[in-house]
Amino acid sequence: MSCPSILPTGALIIGVDEAGRGPLAGPVVAAAVALGPDAPGGLADSKVLSAKRRAALDPLIRATCRWGIGVVEAHEIDRINIFAATMKAMTLAVAALLDGPGDVAMVLIDGNKTPQGRVPEWCWPARAIVGGDASEPAISAASILAKQHRDAIMHAAACQWPHYGWDRNAGYGTREHLEALQRHGPCPLHRRSFGPVAQVTLI
Repeated sequence: MSCPSILPTGALIIGVDEAGRGPLAGPVVAAAVALGPDAPGGLADSKVLSAKRRAALDPLIRATCRWGIGVVEAHEIDRINIFAATMKAMTLAVAALLDGPGDVAMVLIDGNKTPQGRVPEWCWPARAIVGGDASEPAISAASILAKQHRDAIMHAAACQWPHYGWDRNAGYGTREHLEALQRHGPCPLHRRSFGPVAQVTLI
C-alpha cells in the first residue's frame, strides 16, 4: 500500500521503523515514510504518544506523505528468524512506498542495523540511527504507521481468537496471554520458534 502521488519525483529521504519484534503472536510490521510538505506536526516516537494521538496522526500521515507498509507473518518469522523477518518487512515497506523505480537519497532506519547487505532485494542507500524514532520526524511517522497497522491486525485477530486478549496486549507475552497459552495452546498466529510458545507445544 502506498500513496505515490503526494510528492514529485526526486531524491527522497525515507524514514523506516518496525513494530512487533517482541510479541509471541502476529506479524512483524514495518512502515516507510517520506514526509510531504504538509506533513502533520507533533510527530514523535509512537511509544511516547497516547493511543488517541497516534490514532489522530495516522490518517494525517497517510494523506500528506508517501508511505508504504511491509508485513511478514508469524510462519515466516519462524522460518527465517525475527531479525531476518524484520529486515524483510523493512525492504517490503520501502518497495511499497516507491511502487516502482524511484530516486532515493537515503533511507533512515531506526536501530543499529539496516537491510543493506542482508536482504538481496534491498538496493537503496541506508543509515541506521539509534533512537531515530525520537530524533528523525520521518522515522517517527513510520513508527506511528507501523504500530497502528499492526495493532489493527491484532485487534481483528482477537475477534477470531478472543481468549488471548490480543485487543489488549497486541500479542505480547503478558500474564493474560501466557495463561491463555497454557489453557488453549497456540493458534496459527503464534510464533512457535519463540520460547514461551515452544514450551507449550512441548508439554
